[in-house]
Amino acid sequence: MAEYIIETEKGKWEVICGLEIHCQIISKSKIFSGASTEFGDDVNENVSFVDAGMPGMLPTLNMECVHQAVKTGLGLNAVINKYSEFSRKNYFYADLPQGYQITQFVHPIVGEGAIDIDLADGTTKTIRIERMHIEQDAGKSIHDIDPKKSFIDLNRAGVGLMEIVTKPDFRAPEEAGAFLRKLRSILRYLGTCDGNMDEGSMRCDVNVSVRPLGSDEFRTRCEMKNVNSVKFVMQAIESEAKRHVEVYENGGEICQETRQFDPVTLSTKVMRKKEFAHDYRYFPEPDLPPLILSDDFIAKIKNELIELPDAKKARFVNELGLTAYDAMVICENKEVALFFEKAAAGRDAKKVANWLMGDFFAMLNKKNLEIKDSPVSAENLGKLVDLISKDVISGKIAKDVFEIMAETGENPEEIVEKKGLKQVTDTSAIEAIIDTVIAANPDNVASYKAGKVNLMGWFVGQVMKQSQGKANPAMVNKLLQEKLG
Repeated sequence: MAEYIIETEKGKWEVICGLEIHCQIISKSKIFSGASTEFGDDVNENVSFVDAGMPGMLPTLNMECVHQAVKTGLGLNAVINKYSEFSRKNYFYADLPQGYQITQFVHPIVGEGAIDIDLADGTTKTIRIERMHIEQDAGKSIHDIDPKKSFIDLNRAGVGLMEIVTKPDFRAPEEAGAFLRKLRSILRYLGTCDGNMDEGSMRCDVNVSVRPLGSDEFRTRCEMKNVNSVKFVMQAIESEAKRHVEVYENGGEICQETRQFDPVTLSTKVMRKKEFAHDYRYFPEPDLPPLILSDDFIAKIKNELIELPDAKKARFVNELGLTAYDAMVICENKEVALFFEKAAAGRDAKKVANWLMGDFFAMLNKKNLEIKDSPVSAENLGKLVDLISKDVISGKIAKDVFEIMAETGENPEEIVEKKGLKQVTDTSAIEAIIDTVIAANPDNVASYKAGKVNLMGWFVGQVMKQSQGKANPAMVNKLLQEKLG
């Protein structure tokens, strides 16, 4: 468990945190209309009469959104509720043209579930999911075009959302960060949300309170709305928790309120006093009947599930011999895991993992590329490892070959052949180079024989230099030890 205690001169405090994550559902059309969900289109291009709140327009439930929600619930090891219903959540805001949001209140589509998170100290912790419901998104208010006016883009209005609500199980910013990364990974594996927080398709509300260490009470919490990166979520928890401690230790009280986190000042400010459920005047949505799912519908979706990150990680450790850390890093991204499996097929998986997490990731970072755009294919990375394993080239030469692959995308076997980089394993040829080096350096030979055994590395370096890196290093070591005694 991640240890995070706020310690002051007056005492020790524990952080209590829960998250509400809004995830845009991957679907070609919105949840209650046929308008497109394409991101990046012109302002107000994807707006139907339903999205615009025109009088008399009735919502029609998009069953693809229901399908995606059930798939997500199964991926969260959660209960799928065969009966759920929609409600109207009434509030006024300029980017909510209907004057209410169609959501689920009393009866959500998904009940309790759980996710195991991996922490930096190698431990795991189970975070409980309280519920997940589906709803429509609001539009977007734009405040930076005109100093006196705000503008409204309704392209996002009506896009399907899954709101995932956790129990207050987080005790450290690190745990919240690990949870968001794990959740994003699961959603991307499932193909139900792209998890791009910078585009707003995954947004997080953070609920924070504190209590004296050792206490089991739950004190007043504050909510920070729409935090849009994992880093900012962690900073927001730390900042808000310290504010609570300061207020309490100065004799004040925390008011339940909605706040906004400023990543520049690393502080929060009040947006509004926290509303309670009755303030929204929830009531059943009169234009949508209850949603009733059959066992066959749920079973069919369950059969579509692919191997998710935890199962894949366990297989990579147990069957392929990877360390838990290597497997965790590789399995976090679905595309990386598939690339690795293709590269490691029939080979030493640990060697492939080392290359993938070393030179390969460094190349992608340097070129600012996604793995799908890599000039080095999975097959060619695997072939490069084969060349090293079969002693065709040395590890040093392999790095040079990889640099060429990264620029040209060529097959490593062709590069080695074309440039004459094959490793020298002919004993007589290596012996001839060693004899030349020994003859040219009698003083170092004498020093080595007198006890300066660390000179062996120098001799190896000289032989490798004269062979232009092509001599087999293991053979060089062995033959040098024999000749130097």
